[in-house]
Amino acid sequence: MRPGIFFLVVGPSGVGKDTLIDGARAALADDPRWVFATRTITRAADAGGERHDAMDDATFAEAERDGGFLITWAAHGHRYGLPASLADELRAGRCVVANGSRATVAALATRVPRLVVVSVAARRDALSGRIAGRGREHGDAIAARVDRSVDLVVPPGVERIDVENDGTVEEGVERFVTAIVGAARRLRVVRYPVDTWHERIAYLPPGSIVGASDYLGAGSVEIEADGRAIRAGVHVASTEPALAVDEIGLSRQAFEDLGVPEGARVELRRAAAPRSRDALRAKIRGKSLTEDEYARLLGDIVAGRYSEGEIAAFLVSATRSLGDDEVVALARVRSSLMTPVRWDEPIVVDKHSMGGVPGSRITLIVIPIVAAHGLAIPKTSSRAITSAAGTADAMEVVARVDLTADEVRETVRRVRGCIAWNGRLNHSALDDVMNAITRPLGIDSNRWSVASILSKKLTAGSTHVIVDLPWGPQAKLRTRDEAVDLGRLFEHVGRALGLVVEAHATDGSAPIGRGIGPALEVRDVLQVLDNDPAAPRDLAAKAIAFASRILAWDPSIATPEAGRARAEALLRSGAARAKFDEIVEAQGRRSPPARPGSLTHTVHAKAHARVRAIDIAQVSEIARRAGAPVDKAAGVDLAAPVGGEVRRGDVLYTIHASAAADLEAAAAVAELDSGVH
Repeated sequence: MRPGIFFLVVGPSGVGKDTLIDGARAALADDPRWVFATRTITRAADAGGERHDAMDDATFAEAERDGGFLITWAAHGHRYGLPASLADELRAGRCVVANGSRATVAALATRVPRLVVVSVAARRDALSGRIAGRGREHGDAIAARVDRSVDLVVPPGVERIDVENDGTVEEGVERFVTAIVGAARRLRVVRYPVDTWHERIAYLPPGSIVGASDYLGAGSVEIEADGRAIRAGVHVASTEPALAVDEIGLSRQAFEDLGVPEGARVELRRAAAPRSRDALRAKIRGKSLTEDEYARLLGDIVAGRYSEGEIAAFLVSATRSLGDDEVVALARVRSSLMTPVRWDEPIVVDKHSMGGVPGSRITLIVIPIVAAHGLAIPKTSSRAITSAAGTADAMEVVARVDLTADEVRETVRRVRGCIAWNGRLNHSALDDVMNAITRPLGIDSNRWSVASILSKKLTAGSTHVIVDLPWGPQAKLRTRDEAVDLGRLFEHVGRALGLVVEAHATDGSAPIGRGIGPALEVRDVLQVLDNDPAAPRDLAAKAIAFASRILAWDPSIATPEAGRARAEALLRSGAARAKFDEIVEAQGRRSPPARPGSLTHTVHAKAHARVRAIDIAQVSEIARRAGAPVDKAAGVDLAAPVGGEVRRGDVLYTIHASAAADLEAAAAVAELDSGVH
């Protein structure tokens, strides 16, 4: 049986402790789980005030020596005691409420299974009036008692609840009863050995003291402790590890988010409907929302106040109807959910690509060119989600990318640029919630992405941003018109946020460069930086085009034409390659760098023909089957460019892998469809 709780009611004289206890005794009279203790006092029974058992000093001392008291203390010239029989009530699982002394808390905590100190307080004038009304003290004696201050020291492991008794008797009793009943229903936190990924889940045993079945259902519960609160779904756990009836198990995510130590006591209650529910329903119906409405709605989403189904419905609606002003509002709200980075720079430049084109690793060329010129360019990039490599995956071939904000600042201070992973920097809690829903369901919205991308650029401290919008039959943007329209939106939202944004539609119909996969793509990058005659010309040309437009933001350059001349000079002279090495050293060089996998499989042309197209989705899938991007060495090395002629038996591409099983899997996919048409 779960032992009971000892509620020690403390507070200064005149605060109304006895009145509150008597009121609670009446309110809980029909509940056998509650016991209200009667104190033994060396004061006559007819002395007025609280009900008590009178005992003379000699008898009290004898009872104390014989173990008749659970705890004793002295106050106001008298001896006080609580009977030892209360321990039996606690062992029987009952809750004991007793008027006691603050000085006994530490000792009592060692004698009862669970101690809750109820500290009752009231205003000074109320205290004086109540003491005078008892008729035992007058004048200066009352003032001295009211002015006496005794600190309440609560040892670790002892709970404390505070009750204000400034109003009417009825109000005070209601607060007191609510406080002790609520404390009796507090649950002890257990870190449950279940990882529910991003979901917050709480586990209750079937016989929970709060009634587990009462909290099951589609809604969530609120769990609160020490001023911190989270929302979670509830599951009933009848398997091992078994939970005690007064315990609540929290999944890894819920435990980390609540942030209290294991064993802490928490309150559980049914979560109220979020204040933003009307806004969510309006958006689901296709209505436009204001910035304030988005602030409330996204705040409630981050706080876990909506189910995945509700969030999914909201996101589906947002992909269908999101006006330009709403994109601006979303960007501003999203930026408010992240910690901003400040730079002491007149111009801080950045580059972003909507991606989807394998091999287009121009960032690793553009950043060293721009940094070599002298502009600050703190580039944070993502890892691959569905492609064979992201910018962070490629940079990780040669350098560490999981930099902290301080490390990014120091790297840019030293070498003017960096190429870091954004997961530790401008990634927000909202991204975790949204990505967990959008990725499995395949929900995608370019307009939503504009708000997400530019909010991150804003919080990263960027002042000028260039955006690459590849378009093609298999790219994220299918037509040039779609890319141009999205570019206009990027620039419109950028202006509203105070950013200079320049967006460019680019050809995304075929891979850029030859390598697809981290190590192979870095090989292409280094060939360009080294001015190697074998370097992919399309990769070099696109990098120069973007670098020239970024450099044009420097007032000393001013035009893209002058920017091109400067970019080409920095590349040709080796300054860009030297800067790349400086960035690698500043971030932390990987030694040795990853190399293309030594296990290879060659895919050959089956007829004499011209290469009409390369299926970028198929060759990316083959590279992923080979192990990319997790295996930096894996990927596809293209040999036949679009427009080129091949004869039967010519090499179309070579698959690289580190594991034989991965190479075999990639080769099997290529045999069914090489992706080269």
